[in-house]
Amino acid sequence: MLTLTELKTLLATPQRIVITTHHKPDGDAMGSSLGLYGYLIQKGHHVRVITPTDYPTFLHWMPNNGDVIIFTEQQEQAAKLVDEASIIFCLDFNTLSRINELGELVRAAGAKKIMIDHHLEPEDFDDYRHWDINACAAAQLVYDFIVNQLEDKAGINKDVASCLYTGIMTDSGSFRFESATSEVYRIAANLIDLGAEHWKIHQLVYDNASENRLRFLGYCLSNKLEVLREYNTAIISVTKEELAQYHSVTGDTEGVVNYALSINGIRLAALIIERTDKVKLSVRSTGDFPANEICKKYFNGGGHRNAAGGAAEKPLADVVNEFKSILAEYKEQLIA
Repeated sequence: MLTLTELKTLLATPQRIVITTHHKPDGDAMGSSLGLYGYLIQKGHHVRVITPTDYPTFLHWMPNNGDVIIFTEQQEQAAKLVDEASIIFCLDFNTLSRINELGELVRAAGAKKIMIDHHLEPEDFDDYRHWDINACAAAQLVYDFIVNQLEDKAGINKDVASCLYTGIMTDSGSFRFESATSEVYRIAANLIDLGAEHWKIHQLVYDNASENRLRFLGYCLSNKLEVLREYNTAIISVTKEELAQYHSVTGDTEGVVNYALSINGIRLAALIIERTDKVKLSVRSTGDFPANEICKKYFNGGGHRNAAGGAAEKPLADVVNEFKSILAEYKEQLIA
């Protein structure tokens, strides 16, 4: 493993750097990646952000978004950059399977791999690790990496601050989750002081929906919401035909599960979606209920205690029924 001193020495001269993040990047993935990108280009490094897949259009406003390479659309260029890189930053994920086909290219690369992440059970592929499961967002850890480890708060300009604020805001549920500690608020205040326009960022992320997305949300809540009061659980299941009916694009399903969780008395909510290759689950919970345990144990996934995900290679109806059957095992916790 690299020491911090060795990493600082490496970063003291221009390097070829790739920054990557997880499949279907969210606000924290893109905020931390573009925030770090904005910092490193100021230092004279040659930097590119490579995402495994596309990501929501409501994140495209972020500074330097135009420089992002989407692996599924530019595989040859992305592979060349990974092969030539001297440093690869891996943000907001800790197992290479989370970046799909890009993962094996990263694994085989001769570059030093730097992980900055807040998820459980990291895979041992990195050369330097800035990892804290108590952090509310990878963007919080990027801020800490720049300010405290590299001791370079002056390197956070308005563009960097705006990206990092976006990551913290989205992964903390607009600062309403338990992970939004007083320290997180202090960091957010610092980022505002450094140029992040918090009101504008919130508007760009949350008040930027398409008409199709709103109609899809209304359909889900009116027709697809199932409430299981005996388990204090709510489920929304969606077929691929329903996604097509509302011309769903990347990002349109994000946050839908939170509406199910917002019902009075509900402790566990799941959004179960039939995709082209498999069925995907987004699971949310309140309090100390372990959403991540269900995803890890039954659906080849994981995540945080209150926000997790998984997948299954079964028909949608079978996955929904399996999820329901699991609830009996957790009934005491769900109705406590």
